[in-house]
Amino acid sequence: MACRFLNVSTSGYYEWVNRPPSPRAVADAALTTTIRRIHADSRETYGAPRVLAELRLGLGVHVGRKRVARLMRLDGLVGVWHRRKRRGWKPDTATHEDLVKRQFRADAPNRLWFCDITQHRARDGWVYCAAVIDAFSRRVVGWSISDRITAEIVVDALEMARWRRRPEPGTIVHADRGAQYTSWLFGHRLRQAGLLGSMGRVASSVDNALIESFWSTMQRELLDRTAWDTRAQLASAMFEWIEAFYNPRRRHTSLNNLSPADYEALHTAAEIAA
Repeated sequence: MACRFLNVSTSGYYEWVNRPPSPRAVADAALTTTIRRIHADSRETYGAPRVLAELRLGLGVHVGRKRVARLMRLDGLVGVWHRRKRRGWKPDTATHEDLVKRQFRADAPNRLWFCDITQHRARDGWVYCAAVIDAFSRRVVGWSISDRITAEIVVDALEMARWRRRPEPGTIVHADRGAQYTSWLFGHRLRQAGLLGSMGRVASSVDNALIESFWSTMQRELLDRTAWDTRAQLASAMFEWIEAFYNPRRRHTSLNNLSPADYEALHTAAEIAA
């Protein structure tokens, strides 16, 4: 009856039922298994472009972009994305000129750093994270986490960056006009280290877009995906995400789909060879 209704032959139906999976279907099933593992290893944050990069660059699998997107769609695998939020704030007076002018690239490490603070709430209170990012590799070179938003938190992040990287005098340190970055203490530490302070225009987050993009990534890939019970739990997760995932492993489209650590290692190897 079904064959008559669908206008197919009975023999054709039984041939379809008993036919083994095609080589393409078998290959798709194996590739889907690999894609699931990559997606899980990325903490379920990678979409099709980064999964494709991991397949090609990490595993040496030659596969098309549309095929990866199709298999992820059929398997219900998606990356995470961020919805923009509008926040009103009144900036403090700038203490430095804008030396960056929205030029977010550097031709070598430790030439240009970006600084900023983010905050997120746990059930028992707020947690604040200050970070310093190297524009060359997008690597977080310094960070500090606290339950209080004071000038000390940004100074601690700067001191970690200085201790790790040993920058030459003249490195540009760009920040927004938050009270912590316009404080005497932060400016004093910059001058003491021979670093050049830089600040964007009033009420313009675009002038600090590189590190704003980093916070957006952390927000959608870590902070917004869990309800945090304690500040200690949230602070520990921030630390682990930066040092165990973002710096050494997370692929960046702006870095030819390399992680910040791999991008810097490639640069160092090229310098040694030269």
